[in-house]
Parts: sequence; structure tokens; C-alpha cells
Amino acid sequence: MQQALHRQFDFGVALSPIDICVVVPVLNERDNIAELIPRIGAALIGVEWEIMFVDDGSTDGTPELISQIAVQDRRIRLIRRFNRRGLSSAVIEGMLASTAPVVAVIDGDLQHDESLLPHFYRAIMEGGHDIATGTRYAEGGSTGDWTRSRLRISQAATRLATFLTGSKMSDPMSGLFAIRHDRLVELAPQLSGIGYKILLDIMSSAPTPLKLSEHPYVFRARQHGESKLDSMVVLHYLEMLIEKRVGRWVPIKFIKFGIVGALGLIVHMTILSLLLKLNLGFGFAQVTAVFSAMTFNFLLNNSFTYRDRRLKGLRIFGGLLSFYIICGLGAVANVGVGEWLFENSYRWWLAGLAGAAVGSVWNYAMGSIFTWRKAN
Repeated sequence: MQQALHRQFDFGVALSPIDICVVVPVLNERDNIAELIPRIGAALIGVEWEIMFVDDGSTDGTPELISQIAVQDRRIRLIRRFNRRGLSSAVIEGMLASTAPVVAVIDGDLQHDESLLPHFYRAIMEGGHDIATGTRYAEGGSTGDWTRSRLRISQAATRLATFLTGSKMSDPMSGLFAIRHDRLVELAPQLSGIGYKILLDIMSSAPTPLKLSEHPYVFRARQHGESKLDSMVVLHYLEMLIEKRVGRWVPIKFIKFGIVGALGLIVHMTILSLLLKLNLGFGFAQVTAVFSAMTFNFLLNNSFTYRDRRLKGLRIFGGLLSFYIICGLGAVANVGVGEWLFENSYRWWLAGLAGAAVGSVWNYAMGSIFTWRKAN
């Protein structure tokens, strides 16, 4: 096939095809780059490789250093992303940018064991597996010098993933793995790209179980730079699990929108109660509570539900105004549906719930279209 292509097109000097692409998502990892590249190269002796760095807006000179190295070595490639972040989405983008038959993932902080890469490659190309993963929880593996609290959190997250997705992996939280490129392309449209646990996303997106090969390794301590783990990692992880469990029936954004709405109701009732205690009159108290709750909902939705479309700067004021209008129309729909059902002899609670449901769906749909519309 390749010879036929060379006859049809003049490619000049033929180069050996790439066997494996190692995707390395990075954010401010400059001090690790110069050590990571030769480590990967030493591990993959005898295998044609390339490294695909995906940088999410580093400010420490990471992409500049990679670019300098890439000028001297065509096996080093770089994707620079701006105004968007996320480990999973970065990994997906890097994997799909390669045409190698095997694509692997390894962190840029030197904590993963690069010596597993050739074992991954052989497990897939010679052993017939779809995916090969590194595991810290099989015999011979270890989490290294983790604190007891971090170990407990990781184990709890692993059990939760197993329960909600039915995963049989010993370490579904691992970020060190390789997969056949054609299988990844098949699964790509189903991937959520949410959060940091791309392996779990891939395994739970497959319509039929992937043939898995696990390899134990010892997780290393970080040498340079700072950990990217924070509270948002936990939220993104839970979001991804929920999306995989119920996303086929209910959009994850709608679930988040509903959670925000429930919190907004608490804000509404709290402010209403406080103002009534100050004898400011029900009308004034109710109007103040309504606008306070809507403002709260808008700000929380902007940073939580629609984080990927977050409004910034002066756009926040236009978005808030449109949200006020949408919620006002949603309240009209809420009352209209509720009154119609009540007048037609339906129970009051059913009429109330139906009205609230219609109002919520309206607010979510119109908010997605107008307030937080996707950029073209």
C-alpha cells in the first residue's frame, strides 16, 4: 500500500513509519521536558516513535523549549492550545493528531514509568490487546510515597468508578496507558473529554469490553514543578462518572443546571425570610429574593455548569440581562402550565411540579441557546 502511494505521489525520500505516538499533556513542566524526552527514547529503542506534546497555555517557557527541541528532532511535535484547558480533552486532541497504529499517554511530570511503553506496544501489536495500562494496585505496583489520606481518596475513587461503570480494571484512575489508534478513533465521538481521567472515559465509552492488558508500576515522586490536583479535579471526576452513567438519557449540563437551581431556591428562601423579619414587606422581599436568586444562579452556572463557555469581562453583564429575561419568561410558563393543570382537576402538587419542570427545561434550553451559546 505504501509503495503504491509512493508511486502515485512523489514523497521524496521515504522515512520509516511511526510505530507509536506518545502523547504528553503539559502545563508548566519546563524543568521536566529535557529529562523526559531521552527517557522515552531510551525505553523505545528498536521502535519508531514520536512524542506529541499538548500544551494548555504554559507560562514558564514549556512550549518554547519544546519548539527548540523539535527544530532539531522531527519526532518531537507540539500542539499549543489557548483559552481552553483539560487533561482529557488535551489527550484526545493529541492522540487524534497522530496516525501511528498505537498511541500512548504519559504525564509530563516524570511520575510515570516510561519503561512500560515497549510492553504496551507489544501487548497491542503482538498480543492482540486493544488497550494496555499501567496499574499501581496489582502485584508489583505501588503508589510510592503517597500519604495515607491521598491513598484512601484514590482507592475510594477507584471503588466508585467500578460501581458506577462496571469497570474491571484494577486501576481505572491510571493516566499511563496505550491504545490501538483505530479503536480510539471509533470511540472518540462517545468520549466526554471531561476532567482528568481519560482512561476511565475510554473504557466506559466502549460498547463492548476492550481487550485489556495490565502492567504494574511504581508511581514516582514529583521532582520539579507543582501538582495540578485541586478541588476541581474531584468535581470533574464526579461529573464524568455521572455523565457516563446517565448522560445517554439526561444531559450532564441539565443535571448541573438543576443542582444550581436547587441551591438558588435555598438562596431565595433565605433572603425572603431575612427581609420579612426586617418588616420590609412581602412584595419588596419577594422581588429582592427573586433577583438575588437569579443572580446567584447565573454566576454559579457561569463558573460551574457552563465552565467551557464561561462569559468574561463585559459579556457577563449582557449574559446576566439575557438570563433575567429568560427566567422571567420561564416563570410565566411555570405559572401558566401549573394553573392549567390545577384548573383541570389535577392535584395541586402535581400541577406545581409540572410547572416547575417546564420552567426549568425552558430556562436550561434558552440559557444554552442565548446566554451561553457556543462560539462559532
